[in-house]
Amino acid sequence: MTAIDKTKDLETKDIKTLLWIYAFPAVVSQVIASIYNIADRIFIGQGVGALAIAGLAITMPVMNIIHAFGSLIGVGSASRLSIVLGKKDVRWAEKILGNSTVFTLVLGTTVMAFNYIFLDDILMKFGATAETVAYAREYMLIVLPGMFLTTVTFNLTGLIRASGYPAKSMYILAGGAVLNIILDPIFIFGFDWGIAGAAWATTISMATTAIISVAHFISPQSFIRYRKHAWAIKGYILRNITLIGMSPFLMNVAAAGVVAILNNQILHYGGDLYVGAVGIVNTFGNFLVLVILGICQGMQPIAGYNYGAGHKKRLKEVYILTMKVCVLVGFVGSVITCAFPRLLARAFTTDPTLIEIAVPTMRFFMVMFALIGFTITNSNFFQSIDKPWIAIVTSLSRQVIFLAPLSFIIPPIFESFGIRGIVGVWSAITISDVMGAALAAFLLYTQRHVFIENKTENPNTIVN
Repeated sequence: MTAIDKTKDLETKDIKTLLWIYAFPAVVSQVIASIYNIADRIFIGQGVGALAIAGLAITMPVMNIIHAFGSLIGVGSASRLSIVLGKKDVRWAEKILGNSTVFTLVLGTTVMAFNYIFLDDILMKFGATAETVAYAREYMLIVLPGMFLTTVTFNLTGLIRASGYPAKSMYILAGGAVLNIILDPIFIFGFDWGIAGAAWATTISMATTAIISVAHFISPQSFIRYRKHAWAIKGYILRNITLIGMSPFLMNVAAAGVVAILNNQILHYGGDLYVGAVGIVNTFGNFLVLVILGICQGMQPIAGYNYGAGHKKRLKEVYILTMKVCVLVGFVGSVITCAFPRLLARAFTTDPTLIEIAVPTMRFFMVMFALIGFTITNSNFFQSIDKPWIAIVTSLSRQVIFLAPLSFIIPPIFESFGIRGIVGVWSAITISDVMGAALAAFLLYTQRHVFIENKTENPNTIVN
């Protein structure tokens, strides 16, 4: 099968049908992959205890940073692949595959080694205490190799999806998540390994998905695969991957940094159990984010391909449809979590104090999630059409520009009026969601020309 046969639907088929074809497998992949974290939290919360939940919450920003490096390469290479396939250049696409694989291996190994060397210092910086650091350390020592393999999987499954195999990308990620669910209770309860059991289950599952992903591009059945010419490192390819991938990279790094700030603010105004409550709430928030990201991943090859081919009307159509669906997902998720916070918290812990703390926390975190859906859609759209700087500003606005400073400014103001400082921390999150969406809307307005025929730059002039 030729590249044209495999990808021609991207410029001819109905946009609603295309988005379903590409977004559904991506959403399923993201949702099932989120079970890596959900399953670990449920089994650890029920089988180990509340402090273990808090310890696991501390590991999340560290894991987000590692994921950020996977996003840097994975999103950048997939977006670039879609654009060059729109130009019908298979040889260039194979160079992207080979260069991104080498980039992933080198960068992933470096990041893993750095985390091993400075693990305790890193965990303490992200809010670990004497009571929680042992749990966090035990988990990370085992799961770090698996996180490295996740960067390989993230990159390759994105390329599998962008090259016309969305269902196969879904099966790979879903298979790893199902394996994780099976292994968690066996290792945690059956072998009595505690939090280490969750780490082993995750690492084994991640290794499995990485092996299968590599096998796809070795197979002669893939029209884009590893070839000798693809391994020659090209500076312009690495530069283009990095520029496009910088937005999700900075977003993940910023998220980790902001979580570190919030964890320390939460410890100051609340304590360890409040950090544990945030860990529970973030599980649901991350679940919704992953659904929205899955929809945006479905949009990415459609938008990138049609941008590369110069089809502006189809580009506008896929953006508007994706934005509406993502906002709706955020709204529905917000309603459910705000209406049933106690029921959801009980899935993760039987500790009554932790449940009581989690209820108001969940409402503050989740009430504006429809606006988060809008912001994420805009960031991913501009990644897809090679507008890295607009994507970077959009993705960083909510967390870096607004949330980080507000988390220091608002709590003392609340305390001056006799309101607990922890409520000020929660309120900073809600306010930043609103302000981030407003800035995203403004940036979209400044870039409205990308949808207008004959008024945008010719995509064929993009530096290759």
